[in-house]
Amino acid sequence: MRTVFLLAAAAFPLAASLAAEPLPMPQGRSSRLVLGADGVQIYACEPRDGRHAWVFKGPEAALFDGSGRQVGTHGAGPFWRIAADGSMVTGEVAASSPSPAAGAIPWLLLRARAHEGEGAMAGVMWIRRVDTAGGTAPAQGCDASQAGSVARMRYSATYEFLGE
Repeated sequence: MRTVFLLAAAAFPLAASLAAEPLPMPQGRSSRLVLGADGVQIYACEPRDGRHAWVFKGPEAALFDGSGRQVGTHGAGPFWRIAADGSMVTGEVAASSPSPAAGAIPWLLLRARAHEGEGAMAGVMWIRRVDTAGGTAPAQGCDASQAGSVARMRYSATYEFLGE
């Protein structure tokens, strides 16, 4: 299997700047934790509907607190895990909105699906992905000669973990 590394040249912000609000916070929910993510969105070249296309496989990212210290990880499922207490939440997409930033993955609202541990993620009911940069599938298509190729597209985002 070949791996293609494609890195965006743009800077990747880690702090929330919610000037644009294409995906509002659910009513009655409060922000419990806000973390920046820096990593990749992974795509594979696969056959789809009689042709080949880049198919999203999942994220791999480090999670950072407001001081820039890595505090956890984010991966396929999707899941978010806090290293210090081992707590984890998995989610499922409830809503999506195009990012206001050109060439960035959408903003998402995810509903918590499952929890592990009693730490920071235990009371999370919703996860909101905002302030995205990069991470979209490669602009150039793929064909049968590239079948099985993997593209790791650099991205960053802010994740807000919401509770009651």
